[in-house]
Formats: sequence, structure tokens, C-alpha cells
Amino acid sequence: MLDDLIAERKKKLVRIKEAGINPYPPEADKNFPIGEVREKFAALAESKKLVSTAGRIFGMRDQGGVMFLDIKDDGGQIQAVLNKKTLERFDFFKGVLDIGDFVSITGRPFKTDRGEESVEVTDITLLSKSLRPIPSERFGVEDDETRLRKRYLELLSDKAVREIFIKKAAFWDSFRSFLKKEGFLEVETPVFEAIPGGAEAEPFKTHLNALDDDFYLRISLELPLKKLIIGGFDKVFEIGRIFRNEGIDREHLQDYTQLEFYWAYHDYNDLMALVEKMYKGAIKAVSGSLATAFGGKKIDWSKKWPKVEYVKIFKESAGIDPLLATQDDLLKSAKSLGLNPERNSGKGRLIDLIFKKLARPKLIQPCFLIDPPVEVEPLAKRHRKDPRQVERFQVMACGTELGKGFSELNDPLDQRERFEEQMKLREAGDKEAQMLDEDFLEALEYGMPPTAGFGVSERLFAVLMDKPIRETVFFPLMKSKK
Repeated sequence: MLDDLIAERKKKLVRIKEAGINPYPPEADKNFPIGEVREKFAALAESKKLVSTAGRIFGMRDQGGVMFLDIKDDGGQIQAVLNKKTLERFDFFKGVLDIGDFVSITGRPFKTDRGEESVEVTDITLLSKSLRPIPSERFGVEDDETRLRKRYLELLSDKAVREIFIKKAAFWDSFRSFLKKEGFLEVETPVFEAIPGGAEAEPFKTHLNALDDDFYLRISLELPLKKLIIGGFDKVFEIGRIFRNEGIDREHLQDYTQLEFYWAYHDYNDLMALVEKMYKGAIKAVSGSLATAFGGKKIDWSKKWPKVEYVKIFKESAGIDPLLATQDDLLKSAKSLGLNPERNSGKGRLIDLIFKKLARPKLIQPCFLIDPPVEVEPLAKRHRKDPRQVERFQVMACGTELGKGFSELNDPLDQRERFEEQMKLREAGDKEAQMLDEDFLEALEYGMPPTAGFGVSERLFAVLMDKPIRETVFFPLMKSKK
């Protein structure tokens, strides 16, 4: 059936070319976007001046000597009226146009007898011949595999999906505008790294022919941005793509956008106040209010977010103290919960596994989860009151982490020790443990001021939309067709 439709359209393409018409011209006559025609319709109709606009045909109705076309661009829709009495080559265009074709039209705005705002076409130009039928707006694209692999078809047929991505642009614009108003400098750092750092994740590896050397795709923005703090910039941020070779689920992708910013001469207490203000602005920009829904529950972002102590909620949920428990204690607890931890899992990984199983699902309303054990966060400064913990917070809501910040570790000797502990885990088989980065340690030895750092990914946007993260990405990674 589809092959027959394509074959028929190709025949029309031949007829168009034989008529001396270029079916794919390099330019379009469009002095009025469709949205502007609709906005200024009364004045344009009264003036009786010709307007030129363009878009894709989404509907066609043939009434013999008159044809009606529904034409859309990204700003709106207008009805074009083709009349055999006033349009040259009416019969020709009637015979070759299809839904999905792009056309430009010139004519006078007027209202039909039914009162519909329209353009009486005096000239029409084919801009692009569509060889495949597009999905109908009524039924859309129903197959999930097709929707995600050919997202452009869903965007054509589903206005609600288009709105998601318009909101996503507003989401990142809000963060960017907020930080710039606060005096932060937007920067760009390399995607390729000799040593991947800043997070516990398995990296992607690649080979650079020009240098005949292996490199990694970055798993975080953290270490280069800290080097900029060392280099004398006090407020920096980057919104960029990062890459992690991990599983696909409702919250995770292999490549995604993340914001990280670093703020010299401040700590995680200052950071929490700034982050709460920044989040509330972004949420309002996306949702229109500070109340959203997730999994059938109302999420209220408007109140002052409380602080929840990591160690306290861990003890309440798991029945053991993560600061006193041995690795064997944690391993037994994890196994009893059916978590199947790897034998080489370190203490920090086991604490995190147990926490995610027992405690994290309880954190539905927005809060700051603060002060976890030092093993959980190798890059944060030890807590000023208890060196067994670090000055870190996570923004928690909807049972998941939606951002993380901490007082940055600026002691190069302490940082080296923690890197060395991570390398022991890596040598034991933990592919996500962090690598020892001599270049970063050398930079720290030149001195870094007290600094607060924070990161948030597009997972937050997916939660605000109450969608799996793949649904909020234009073209999520799909398994190759064999």
C-alpha cells in the first residue's frame, strides 16, 4: 500500500518536471509568516493587498472548480482557496499536489461564507514535493518504535509533543538567564578527555587519529570548570552534553545535557539558597506555576525546601548506621534486599545501593538531602563538624535525585588519597570508579579558593513533564537496524 502511494507521488514528480517546474526551488516567497497573517488578518483583508506566505499542506478538499488547502508553518494555519476562475494552471496543480507538500501562496486575505479566515490564491509555487505520506493529525504515529526513531513524524502530527520541546527550550533558557544575571560566565570545555573524571560512571572510549592516542568522552563537566576557578574566574557555568556508558531506563540515557556551575568563596549552604531560587524560576517558566504532578501525586515546589540528613534517614530505613557499618555489614544488607551487588563494590557504592532501595523512594516532596558519608562522594569537602561525612546536598523530589552540589574539595593531599581509594576499586573491577587524574591534582596544588559547585541534568525536566526521559529528547539513541 505504502509503495503504491510513493510510486504515485513519483509519477506526479515526473509530470511536474516535464512541465518545466523545479519541484525543489532554492528560495521561497514568504513576506508574511502564517501567524502574522492571522494576527493582522482584519487589517490585511481591509487593505486588499496581496500577501505571500508559505508552509506545508496538511489538508486538501476538492470541490470541482475550487480547492481548499490547509497550510501550516510553525506559527499557525491558514486556509488557501484555489479557484479555477482566478488561478492559472489550476487543473495542473490540482492534479499534482498532495498532503505533505510545501507550497508558497500569494493572494488576498478574505473570509469565506462560513466566516473562515482564508487567502484567495492568485499564484502558487511548489517548494518541496513530498514523496511519502505524512501521518494524519487525527491518528498520529501510534507505534513507539517509529515515534522515537522518526521523531520528526510525531512532531508533525502531535502538537502536545511539540509543546514539550518548546518548554524544554524555556527550561534551559531560564537557568542560563538566571546565572548570567547573577554574574556567572558561560564557558565551553572539551568533550574529549585523557582521563574521564567528575563522576562515577563508565566512559565511552575513542581513538583520535590526528594524535594517534585514545581519549574518553566526558562523563562530567566538573574538573575543567574547577580548573577555571583555579585560573582566576570566580563564577563559571556550562550547559553541555555528557556521555555515560550505562543502562537505559526511565531516568537514564547514554548522552544527555547537563548544567554545572562553580562559585568561588562560597559553600554548600550558600549554594542551597541560590539553587532553590533558580529551580523555582525554571519550574514556573515551564509549568506556569510551582505545582506539578508526578505519578499521580501533586508536587508542591513553592514552600521552603527542608533539609533531610542522609545518615539519619539511612539509619531509619536500613536499620544500620552507614558511618559505623563495615563493608561486610553493608554487603550482607544489600544481599538481603536482593540487590546483588558486585563483589568488588566499595563501601560508598553499597551505601548508595541500599539508600536508593530503601530511603530514596520516600522523598516525594522537594527537599535537600545533606551530609552523606565521605565514601559516597570522592570530590566533596569533608564536613566541618564530622570528617566522616562530606558537605554535599542533593535536590530530591519524586523519589529521585534532581541535582547535586557540594563544598568542593580543594585540599590536594586529601583529594589524592580519595583518588587512590577509587583506583583500588577500579583495579578490583569497578568500571565506574574514578580514575586518578594527575593533571587535576597538579592544578589543585597551585591552590583553589573555597568553592561551591552544582550540577543538574535534563532529568529534572523529564520529571516536571512526568515523562520518561527518552520522551523528552528529540532523537534518543536507538538500537541499530540490522
